[in-house]
Amino acid sequence: MTGLAPMRLFLFAATLLAPGLVAAAESANRLDLTGHWVGFLSILIFVVAYGFVMVEEFTHLRKSKPVMLAAGVIWVLIAIVYTQNDLPTQAGEAVRHNILEFAELFLFLLAAMTYINVMDERNVFEALRSWLISRGFGYRKLFWMTGLLAFFISPVADNLTTALLMGAVVLAVGSDSPKFVALSFINIVVAANAGGAFSPFGDITTLMVWQKGLLDFWTFFLLFIPSLVNFVVPAAIMHFAVPDVVPPAGGKKVPMRRGAKRVILLFLLTIVTAVSFHNFLHLPPVLGMMTGLAYLKIFSYFLKKTGEVTLLPGESLADAMPFDIYRKLARAEWDTLMFFYGVVLCVGGLGFIGYLALISEFIYIDLGPTTANILIGLLSAIVDNIPVMFAVLSMQPDMSQGQWLLVTLTAGVGGSLLSIGSAAGVALMGQSKGMYTFASHLKWTWAVALGYAASILCHLYLNASTF
Repeated sequence: MTGLAPMRLFLFAATLLAPGLVAAAESANRLDLTGHWVGFLSILIFVVAYGFVMVEEFTHLRKSKPVMLAAGVIWVLIAIVYTQNDLPTQAGEAVRHNILEFAELFLFLLAAMTYINVMDERNVFEALRSWLISRGFGYRKLFWMTGLLAFFISPVADNLTTALLMGAVVLAVGSDSPKFVALSFINIVVAANAGGAFSPFGDITTLMVWQKGLLDFWTFFLLFIPSLVNFVVPAAIMHFAVPDVVPPAGGKKVPMRRGAKRVILLFLLTIVTAVSFHNFLHLPPVLGMMTGLAYLKIFSYFLKKTGEVTLLPGESLADAMPFDIYRKLARAEWDTLMFFYGVVLCVGGLGFIGYLALISEFIYIDLGPTTANILIGLLSAIVDNIPVMFAVLSMQPDMSQGQWLLVTLTAGVGGSLLSIGSAAGVALMGQSKGMYTFASHLKWTWAVALGYAASILCHLYLNASTF
C-alpha cells in the first residue's frame, strides 16, 4: 500500500540548477550538491528506478527492487563526496536518521498487516462477501453498498484489501455485465481512497502525518465530510449509468472461523492502545501497535493449544498446520514494505543533497500552500502517493493545521483520478478480467475530478477555522 518528491518536480528543479562546484550549505557540516555531478546523477538514478516502478504491470519486476538498488547507489555517491571533503561521518548519520523513520512505520504497518491477514484467514472478509452475494441485491443497490462498505472499511483496513474484497463481490454477482463491473470498480477505487483519507490508519500517507505529530488522532476526522463528498459526487453521477437490473441470488453462506470475532476485538483494542500511547503518554504509536501485536500473538497461542489449525488460500484440510501467527507475518506485503524502504532512503538522499529545500521554496512559497497542496494531489494520480507525501514531510513546509489536512486529503484521494493512481486501481484492473481498464476509468475521470474539486471546496469551507 513516504518520502519521495514527485519525479516531475525533480526534473523541473534540475533544469533550474546550473552545474557548479560543491559549496558549503547553511549547515557547516552539510554540502550543497544540487549543482554537483553527484546531484544530477542521483536524480537520474531515481527517475530511472521510478520509471521501472511505473511499468511494473508490464515488466512484472516488483517495484521494491529498483528503488532499493537506487537507494544504495545514491547514498554511496553521497558518501564518496563527503569522504573526499573530510566529512566521513555525515552521510552515515543522515542514513541512520532515515532508517529510524522507516523502522517506526515499518513495524507499525507490519502489525496492522498481520491483523488483516489473520482476519482474512479466519474468513472475516469471506463471510462478508458471501452474505452480500446471497442477499439478491440489484446492480444499483449493490453499486452503492459496495462503495459505502469500501468507504467505511478502508479507514481500518488498507485500501488494497478493501478494494479486492468489494471487487470479489462485484465479480461474483455481475460478471455477465461488464458495464456494471467497470462502473462499480471505479466507485470502489474512489470510495476506498476517500475512506482512507480521514483516518490515521486508512493510508500510509495519513499514518506518516500522524506519526510526525503534525496532526493529532481526532483532527483527521475533520476530513470525514470532505472525504464523503469526494466519494458521493462521482457515485451519484455514475448511478444513472449503472444497469437497473436484479441478478439472481446465489452462493452459500460462509461462516467465520473460530476466534474471528475476538481477533476483530483485539484489533480495535490495538488501535485504542496505539492512540492512547500517543495522545496520553506521548509515546510513538508504533509502540502501541507492537503491544497490540502481542495481544494477537498470545491469543494465537491459545488457539494453537486448543487445536485450531491454519488454512492458507489454496490449501486443503490435508495441508492444515497448527495455528501459527508467524505464518501470518510471512504473508505481509513485503514488496510494499521494501518499496517503502527504498523510497525513504532515495528521497532522504535527494533531500540531503539539497533538492527538497529548493522544491519546497518553489511550490510552497512561490505558488502558495493551497495551490501547492492541490497540485500534490494531482501528482499522486501519476506518482504513488507514498513518495509524494514523504517528499512533502521531508520539505517541512511551514503550514497551518488546515493546510496539513488539505495535503492529507488531496494526496489520499488524488490517486482516484486515474486507474493507475493507487494500489486499489491497479489491483482491480488485474482482478477484473479486462472489464475494468485504464480507458474505462478515464471515461469517468471528469466525474471523479468533480468529486476531487468538491471535496477541496468542502474542506476549505467547513474547516476554515483551521487555516
